[in-house]
Amino acid sequence: MRNGRIMLLLLAMLAVILVACGGEDPAPAKPAAAKPAAAKPAAAKPAAASLTLEEAAAQRAGGPGSFYVGDLSQLVGPAPGPTLGDADDMVNLAGLERERYLFDSPYYDALVKKSNFTNQTELVYDGDPVEIQVTCINRTLATCKLVEEVLIKNTTERTQGKLNLVVTSFPELGLAGPDSLALVRDGTIAFTEITSGYVAGDLPQLEITFLYGLYPDHEIEYKANAAVQGYLEELIQEDTGGGQVISRMWVSGGDNFFFCRDKINTAADFKGKKVRSHGAALSDWIEGFGANAQFVAFAEVYTALERGILDCGVTVAFAAHGQRWYEVTDYMVGPLSSQLINTMVMNAKVFSDLPDDLRQILVEEGARHELEAMRVTPAWNEVWTQRNVDAGLEFMPFTDEMKEIQANKAVPIHVLPNWIKRVGGPDTDIVRLFNEKIAPIVGLKINDDGTTSQVPVTE
Repeated sequence: MRNGRIMLLLLAMLAVILVACGGEDPAPAKPAAAKPAAAKPAAAKPAAASLTLEEAAAQRAGGPGSFYVGDLSQLVGPAPGPTLGDADDMVNLAGLERERYLFDSPYYDALVKKSNFTNQTELVYDGDPVEIQVTCINRTLATCKLVEEVLIKNTTERTQGKLNLVVTSFPELGLAGPDSLALVRDGTIAFTEITSGYVAGDLPQLEITFLYGLYPDHEIEYKANAAVQGYLEELIQEDTGGGQVISRMWVSGGDNFFFCRDKINTAADFKGKKVRSHGAALSDWIEGFGANAQFVAFAEVYTALERGILDCGVTVAFAAHGQRWYEVTDYMVGPLSSQLINTMVMNAKVFSDLPDDLRQILVEEGARHELEAMRVTPAWNEVWTQRNVDAGLEFMPFTDEMKEIQANKAVPIHVLPNWIKRVGGPDTDIVRLFNEKIAPIVGLKINDDGTTSQVPVTE
């Protein structure tokens, strides 16, 4: 009996000890409402969302991807790839200062805003990778290489391989270029580079920014370009059934040169020459000098020059070097001032079928590609002219006589009147746009009868 009481006492003491030491819970507690996998902090917006634009620019300064917010020196640094900068593959301050008008423009500011640096779109899509072919005029061109190094690489990186842009070219697809708008419209081409001169037969209005000789320098041509891009984008969208302009290939070092087999000492030496042209307005300029303009697909010009089918070919310095025209010509004559711009357009269905986040990331990267083109191309005229000279060409600058013929004959008698005819006459929307946006920049107005008259330069 006594032993039983002792046993009960011991059991009671043991129970007290277990409670004090934290014994087993009566019913295993649920894991604190199972916090949903440490819920991602409010849509997990990137840290960049809290950055100011100035802070974002400072973070990206000194190389590819840098952009301007008041300090040009932040853009100085390596180019995004070999042969895409100056002779040392760098972007130097002198070139940036020379083309400063690019960075101080409202168009540049709009690109920075469109790029969404302080709160860029997050990747949400987690389905199968989407592959889209990007068609360049030619892979050898520096502009195509820039697309590969910037737009394609950065889009792939930001989408973690969910959107893959794969480069091809007109020669690889057996294309010449004049039908490129139609091919985007019907979906034969998904995403391509459009050069206005090539498609002038389909949409001559686009040549408003390619009226050779009308724009005396890069800054004036850039102002004209920027002033009408919104309208031209609407034209392209309408013509391609809703095609989307993703980016533009701005080349502030994109002057045209005549690459000729024979020496061009005077304007008379142009007469009768068979000259490859890449657009209707350029053909008018060539005809104004008494030469015979001929359209030849870019990839076929080398052979035509080699065989004497052509006497000269006209293109930008980097394109001629890329196609090795220095092997079949001896002289480089010019420059014919040009603020080159080609437009990158995506088929409407291809664009609309993209998931929302991939679509917006592509738009942002398209704007950033434009910004990078403005950063690297100011050096291109100088560096590519020198590379052609180093390859054996003799550079021959336009004479004063040639410049006078351009101003007093080629432009007012050939280039401008013929363009007015191609767009349907002076009573058209595009001519009214010219008078509203471009006349105040160049000081020349198109009259109701198709003639021109001087007006004050106010912009």
